[in-house]
Amino acid sequence: MLYLTLPNTSATPMDANLIKTVFLPIALGIVMLGMGLSLTLQDFKNIFKSPKAITIGLLNQMIILPLLGFIIANAFSMSPEFQVGIMVLAACPGGVTSNLLSHLAKGDTALSVSLTAVNSFLTIVTIPLIISFSIGYFMEENQTVNVAGTILGQVAALTLIPISLGMWIRKARIAFANRMERPVKTASALILIVVIIGAILNEKDTLGDSLMMAGPSTLVLNVASMVIGFAMAKAFRLQLAQQITIAIESGIQNGTLALFITLATLGNNAMSIPPAIYSLIMFGTGAMMIVWFGRIKE
Repeated sequence: MLYLTLPNTSATPMDANLIKTVFLPIALGIVMLGMGLSLTLQDFKNIFKSPKAITIGLLNQMIILPLLGFIIANAFSMSPEFQVGIMVLAACPGGVTSNLLSHLAKGDTALSVSLTAVNSFLTIVTIPLIISFSIGYFMEENQTVNVAGTILGQVAALTLIPISLGMWIRKARIAFANRMERPVKTASALILIVVIIGAILNEKDTLGDSLMMAGPSTLVLNVASMVIGFAMAKAFRLQLAQQITIAIESGIQNGTLALFITLATLGNNAMSIPPAIYSLIMFGTGAMMIVWFGRIKE
């Protein structure tokens, strides 16, 4: 098990505490509740209906994406905190945003939902392992915080409980779940924007340098993961809708979860900069996917 002491950051105590104790847990809880409201047990059974597509999607998300993140973190000149931030991103699953973008880009929405559902549960185990390795590899190991244990407990509590609650609500009150699905997604998006702004403003004194250092690497990670996901799906001769979905699921990460881990769990504002920048970039590239594939399929 890896332990470390995380460095001090430039945020004021009030700013840091507000983000960590209020906005992030609320945002992550709402995101996961919204995901649960859109899920049924059938989404998990779909694994057996289209095993090739699910397998390729999970391979991209759980193996290729972390490897790609590791290569990029080593290839670009950046601080160890930013390198770990890149790996946090690569370890996170897709979110409700990827489901929405897949639908708008005319991808396979059912596949998107199934991939998000399965990956969200699997990464409860893989996220602590990847991040513990990354901290041990990129940073000095002064030992005071149980990284893997802390992440595992917090991520499990803030994903399993709200997702399960959302699924229960959908099963018990499907009409209510359908009505609440869009408002919950809107609220989670708004809170995520507030958290992104807060994370960036906490580093306002070095914002220019941070953008120069983390911007190119996060853009490469986003674009490369989408291209690789699409290329793999095409190589295995999946349908175009499935290719679109796997590309989006590979490149659209759960930014709220990444920010929660870097800010609330690891308590490091510098680590949150790559996820914050990535969250902005992925909306832009996601919009390009919608325009491009919408035009091709019409």
